[in-house]
Amino acid sequence: MSSNTESTFYADAVLFDMDGTLTDSISAVEAAWGKVATDIGQDPAYVIAATHGKRAVDNLAQFKPHIKAHEMDREVQAFEESILFFADAYKKHGPGSVPNSPVISGSTTPALTPSASTPASRNSSRAGSFVGSLAQLTSFRRPSFLHRVSSLLAMSPSIREDESALENPISEEADDVSDDWKASLAKKHQLEAWQIEAAAVDRSVRILPSVKRIMDSIPKGRYAVATSGAKTYAYGCMTRVGITPPEVTITADDKRLKAGKPAPDPFLLAAKELGFDAKKCVVFEDSPSGIRAGVASGATVIAVCTSHERAKIENCGAHYLVDTMDQVEIVPEGEGEHTRLRFVIKAKPSPAHKQELAPQQQAQHPLAAPPITAAIAA
Repeated sequence: MSSNTESTFYADAVLFDMDGTLTDSISAVEAAWGKVATDIGQDPAYVIAATHGKRAVDNLAQFKPHIKAHEMDREVQAFEESILFFADAYKKHGPGSVPNSPVISGSTTPALTPSASTPASRNSSRAGSFVGSLAQLTSFRRPSFLHRVSSLLAMSPSIREDESALENPISEEADDVSDDWKASLAKKHQLEAWQIEAAAVDRSVRILPSVKRIMDSIPKGRYAVATSGAKTYAYGCMTRVGITPPEVTITADDKRLKAGKPAPDPFLLAAKELGFDAKKCVVFEDSPSGIRAGVASGATVIAVCTSHERAKIENCGAHYLVDTMDQVEIVPEGEGEHTRLRFVIKAKPSPAHKQELAPQQQAQHPLAAPPITAAIAA
C-alpha cells in the first residue's frame, strides 16, 4: 500500500472533517466522554473508543438510553459545552491563567488508569486522555499542590463553602506561584470536582499542521466542513484556533441529515450545498467512520494519520493516506466557474534513498525531522 512516486489529480471542491483533521481537541473530547463514562459507571477507555468520529446525539442515545427525544437537543448542547469547558479550563481557571506559572502542562495527556501507559503525543491513537482523578496527573512538577487539590476533590462533589478547605492549597515550595490560582479556587468554590480537575490539565484546542496553508489556498465557495460535532462544539473549536467556519458548514444537529457518519449524508449534503457532485470532491478525514462516510459518498478520500495510528485506518478505503497535510498541496487553476483544484500528494523517499541522504541531511540540519511519507491506496 505504499508508493514512492508523487501523485497529481484534479477535483472541484474540498470537504473537510473538523476534529482530528482541521483541529485537535482530542484531549477535551476524550475527557468529556470519560466524564460521561464515569457518570454511568462504564470504562472510560471503552466509551472513548466507541464514540470517536460519531455524532454526540448517536453516542448519547447509545450510552444514555434514558434520555427522551425532546430532551436530546439540550443534552447534546450540554455535552458539547462540557468539551469546551475542558478545552478552556486550564487557561481560564487553572495554573494556565497565572502569568509565568511554573506549573507546566506538557503535550502528553495522563493515563486513563494508574496502570495504563501515557500516550506518546497528542497525535497518538485516541486511547487515553481522560483523567479519573488529580492524583494521576503525573506531568505536574508540584506534587504537594496536587495532593492538596486532590484532597479538595475527595471532600464532596462540589467544593465546600468552608474557606478553610481552600487555605493554602499550594505548598510553601510553590511560593513563586502567584495567588491567582488559589484565589480563583476560593472565588469559584461552587465548581464541581470534575471542573476543578478540568482546570488542572491543558486540553486547549489546537490547529493541525498545514491546515491554514491548505485552507488559504482554496478559493471561497470551493470548500466546506462536514463534522460529527453539533454547532456549539464545531464553531467553538474552529473559532478558538482562528478558523472562520465556511459558509457551508454541516454540523451534526442539521435537521436535513437523516444519518451521521459512517453514513455519507454529511458529505453529500455539503457537496450539494456547494453546488458540486460529491464524486468530484475531495474529502479529508481522520477517523475510520469518517473515512468510510467519505468513500460511501463517492468522493476521493485523503486520510490523515493525526488521531489514529496508520494501521487503524489504512484498510478503511481511503484513496490516499498521509501523515499530515504537510504532504498535500492544492493549486487552483482557471478562473470562475472553470476553476479546478490541482492536488499534489507527496510521497516519501524509499528507505534506501533515505539511508543515502541521512548522513548529509543530519550534518546540515541536525534538528530536522525525517521526511513525512505518503501511502497511496490500491
